[in-house]
Amino acid sequence: MPADLTLTDLARGAAEPADDPQAAAGGLSLPATPTSPVARVKWLAAPSSAAWLEQATAHADLVLIDHAHCERKAAGVALQLMFRYPSDTQLAALLSPLAREELEHFELVLQLLQRRGIPLRPLAAPPYGATLTAAVRRGEPERMLDSFLVAGLIEARSHERMGLLAAHSPDGEFQDLYGALLASEARHFGLYWLLCEQRYGREVTVARLEQLAAVELEGLSGALARPEEVRMHSVGVECAGSGTH
Repeated sequence: MPADLTLTDLARGAAEPADDPQAAAGGLSLPATPTSPVARVKWLAAPSSAAWLEQATAHADLVLIDHAHCERKAAGVALQLMFRYPSDTQLAALLSPLAREELEHFELVLQLLQRRGIPLRPLAAPPYGATLTAAVRRGEPERMLDSFLVAGLIEARSHERMGLLAAHSPDGEFQDLYGALLASEARHFGLYWLLCEQRYGREVTVARLEQLAAVELEGLSGALARPEEVRMHSVGVECAGSGTH
């Protein structure tokens, strides 16, 4: 992220470089495997695995339905933070457009589902989100910091996996959808990063990010019991020195 990119820039929709979402979090990532246009996502402790990509492309309809739910949840997270901190006018001014953009993404995914004749239906969620939420500290100001970082980690993982699907999906319409969302997804976790850095400083933010990135990695470790359980945030990561987790 350029040093002069501000919260105002991100709120207005300034493009985030796809290959350098946040240089301050360097050292947290490995090159994505398999390769994608998103070469490094520096929020993440490890890249997604080839096994996840294989499962996701084999069950693309399920991932698309889950993606719709993820966009609604992301809008809900932004709104929840606005309601939790109702007197924080800066936060409201930044998260309100983010929530609207998440709902616009939901509408894009919903339109593709409708064109394909795929009904939007409930899906069992993986434990990923609950695992990260459980790591959020309950007292303030730590709760705010952790909430921003957890939201940013989820956006960063979504960005990384959308990049893989944009590059490797055999379906051109899916490639177009995921590719079109990459810049805005990067803006979203860039916004959460700048909120953290502005309010808590870089040293505190990076130290806590490293801890939560380890929790995120643990939440994606393991193997699916059934391939049809694949989701946007289901298990499947590559860990250095130990292969696929």
